[in-house]
Amino acid sequence: MNTFKAVKYFATRKPNFGREVVVVAAKRTPIGMLLGKLSKQSATSLSSETIKAALTEANLTAQDVDSVILGNVISAGLGQAPARQAAIGAGLPVNVTCTTVNKVCASGMKSLAFAAQDIGMGLSDVVVAGGFESMSKVPFYLLNHRKGHTFGNEQLIDGVAYDGLTDVYNGIAMGLCAEKTSSDLKIERAVQDEFCIASYERTNAAMKDGRFKNEIVPIKISDKETVSEDEEPKKFLKEKIPLLKPVFSKTGTITAANASKINDGAATFILMSADKAKEKGLKPLARIVSYADAETDPIDFCIAPTPAIQKALQYAGKKITDIDYFEINEAFAATVLANMKLLDLDHERVNVNGGAVALGHPIGMSGARIVQSLISVLKQKGARFGIASICNGGGGASAMLIENLQ
Repeated sequence: MNTFKAVKYFATRKPNFGREVVVVAAKRTPIGMLLGKLSKQSATSLSSETIKAALTEANLTAQDVDSVILGNVISAGLGQAPARQAAIGAGLPVNVTCTTVNKVCASGMKSLAFAAQDIGMGLSDVVVAGGFESMSKVPFYLLNHRKGHTFGNEQLIDGVAYDGLTDVYNGIAMGLCAEKTSSDLKIERAVQDEFCIASYERTNAAMKDGRFKNEIVPIKISDKETVSEDEEPKKFLKEKIPLLKPVFSKTGTITAANASKINDGAATFILMSADKAKEKGLKPLARIVSYADAETDPIDFCIAPTPAIQKALQYAGKKITDIDYFEINEAFAATVLANMKLLDLDHERVNVNGGAVALGHPIGMSGARIVQSLISVLKQKGARFGIASICNGGGGASAMLIENLQ
């Protein structure tokens, strides 16, 4: 079946999102490179730092929080209940309920959606939500060692590849799924490299102009060093990008440059009911208008943001022409190019401060990070509506429609 002939989604229901939900704070760590400056920090401790910073930004105390919902994908080696660890590490009371969410790369965004549902239904007034990942600290596995080993060699399995970056249904790397999308939609290598270069240039321009400064909480990694900027964008070498060999297929189009990177980081939001924010005299950053999930064939996961965006639009009673800016996660340059093509989007309105190709993609964090990026862009551009969407392994995607209130 050619999935590309049937991506348009028509809503069959009009959901009731309940009470109005607003964002009152959003903070993230700098994004660290694989085995980079943040690699000695645990994923949960990175999350704890962003929780504390977000509460401070919102002028709230730990006692104001009703619930914590955080995304994390590769929890092996982290210990029990990673979200709970992050919450207690941030000094939240022990009676605050905590939930860890795994929707692969969409985990951080799905956590925001779950938090919005909790508030919309009246179950909570103040929810900490977001996501975190330390891909540097993911262990290697001995899958059959529990049965014992009597003779010969045994294979170590890379947990990042096995649980994070492999399409389990076809037994192939996610990059080969993206190669299929590139072939199906005729997205050439040169176009992907051009997009890659633009992502790095936009990200570096945003860093130079201080557009990420209010997003980031600096992370102290030693008595002598604090990390306050994203690592990967500084490695940009424009002239080398067209010279790189494909990494998934000898005849392919995807390289180490025009794909997202393997990274460490955390992002945290404080969501509240609009009534509670008003009661406390807080000025919200944004309103969550709608959110949606969608699924495609697992091998076509790269195009799943298209039906997710269409669903979020229809749930909100909006048209795509009502949207000022878009954030589509750059799992691969081909991912964003595919959805831009399917939705007929102008690159000038997509990922205007760069994306995961340049910044990196800590897989439990990114779904929240792109919503934070979108809120920043809407404020910087004086725009009203934006949509963020992120694909995830297994053929899925999540999308969230935001209204700027700044």
